[in-house]
Amino acid sequence: MHTSRRLERLGSGVFDRNDQRKHHYRLSEAAQGLPLVDLSLGSTDLEPPPQALAAMAAALEAPGSATYCLHAGTRPLREAVASWCQSRFAVDVDPEREVLLLVGSQEGTAHLPLAVLNPGEAGLILDPSYPSHRGGLLLADARIASLPLEEATGWRPCWDRLSSAEWDQLRLMVLGFPHNPTAQVGEQTWLDEAMQRAQRHDCVLAHDNPYLDLALEGEAPALLRSRGWRERGIEFFSLSKGWCLGGFRLAFAVGAAPLISALRQLKGVVDFNQSLALQQGAIAALTEVPDWPRRIVPIYRERRDRTLKALHRLGWQAPVPSMALYLWLPVPAWARQRGWNDEDLAAALLDQAGVALTPGSGFGAAGAHWLRLALVQPSDSLERAIQRLEPWWRQQR
Repeated sequence: MHTSRRLERLGSGVFDRNDQRKHHYRLSEAAQGLPLVDLSLGSTDLEPPPQALAAMAAALEAPGSATYCLHAGTRPLREAVASWCQSRFAVDVDPEREVLLLVGSQEGTAHLPLAVLNPGEAGLILDPSYPSHRGGLLLADARIASLPLEEATGWRPCWDRLSSAEWDQLRLMVLGFPHNPTAQVGEQTWLDEAMQRAQRHDCVLAHDNPYLDLALEGEAPALLRSRGWRERGIEFFSLSKGWCLGGFRLAFAVGAAPLISALRQLKGVVDFNQSLALQQGAIAALTEVPDWPRRIVPIYRERRDRTLKALHRLGWQAPVPSMALYLWLPVPAWARQRGWNDEDLAAALLDQAGVALTPGSGFGAAGAHWLRLALVQPSDSLERAIQRLEPWWRQQR
């Protein structure tokens, strides 16, 4: 059967490949003695705020809760977003022209290139970066420019790596700080510099910011703090990570009115919105417990510290992340000497110990010798997972 050539460019996706591996492992004999420990997805084990769940439950009983919801019906949530922006950033936002509800922030990163780029125009992403950043550009038949991030420079983007001519060709930048997968918070000056470049070279700047309030060290950057966002910027926020509501796919965009309008037009022919009941949960999260992400930061800090210590005892050294949820682990020297890459090591850890991590190459070429570990289980469970690795690990060194 005929299928689009875009599928060849998209590939299978790292999370889909990992899902198939985990499925096969669960069916294997090894899983009987070593049940799967899944540390491959940023799907937290922490509970959402009770206020959000109660608001959803109550709204489910209301007539019409199961009906379609078009843009006009999202006005109460958009007003709550505007209030949250004022409280969080001291920024006045127009809920009618500058806010749009999204079915997960991935809807924003996947669809925005279709809304602002013509086929063949160029977009810039970081390398490594979250897969939907590249995926959105591929869907739009865009040319992709990648800006490598390196541990030696503290994962700081070097904008001067692109020539003035290359900057002039760009029509879209897609960035994300705090950064997934390196788990580094980043700095506000990085975004400010990017916005200056965007203004100078007539480029749209999109910032994916689902980890805003999950900085373990320092203050997370935000595009809404940068001058110029109302002219050419758009920022994607999510309730998945900070409010632990990932399965409900609640997110929103705040940005320049023309960009919100363009994304809304595209959204209007692709999907509707979440039910009114789910939106009530989002409103409760933003208005009643806006500090929920801050409440869970100490839990992630403890998980980070204890897991790093367990890894160090194993002999696996890793950078200290400044953001919650992930560790970014280099493929150790002994594995590289054997010719193993990140995919090889991830497969071995799953087969030999039943521990699933995410190969870093799924986030871009610069992640080819790294793995991402998600801190999505209690500290004791994370330590036991690392202990599982020890017998096999010692044999390899």
